Amino acid sequence: MRLTTRGRYAVTALLDLAIQDGDSTNAVSLSDIAKRQSISISYLEQLFSKLRKAGLVTSTRGASGGYHLAKPLADIDVMTIITAVDESVNAMQCGGQGNCQGGAMCLTHDLWCALSMHIEQYLKNISLEQLLQMENVKDVSHRQQLLHESATDKTEKSSKINPNIIFPASEVNPA
Repeated sequence: MRLTTRGRYAVTALLDLAIQDGDSTNAVSLSDIAKRQSISISYLEQLFSKLRKAGLVTSTRGASGGYHLAKPLADIDVMTIITAVDESVNAMQCGGQGNCQGGAMCLTHDLWCALSMHIEQYLKNISLEQLLQMENVKDVSHRQQLLHESATDKTEKSSKINPNIIFPASEVNPA
């Protein structure tokens, strides 16, 4: 089984959106999600286009634009997110075709088929609401938010510095 970054990032981004969406009435920007989760904004744009088409998120344009969840947290399961971005959790080498060994079914086909069904069922039974209640999610989210705010503060402070001010050497290197 191979779950690519597309599926992982989609789940991560929607969980981040769920956290931020619950804390505010403002739309959540993809640039903020990108910074907190270290995901390329262009990649997020592709993912969110698919998530919007699947009816999982809604978008708002404009200066205060961004995204909101389109459904209650309890109604969005992990498997639906993964499927929305054209991902699967199929553990079969043949993709379920039964042609894994020279055009015929391999000896372990049923094993991998059953594993795929278990994984899919497991992910269907986990909602964003349940993910939010997991032990480490809030702690990790808080840490990411602090890092994001710290980086934003540093950027704002450096943009306020007047580049024409010249400091004496003793102030620059007070050794």
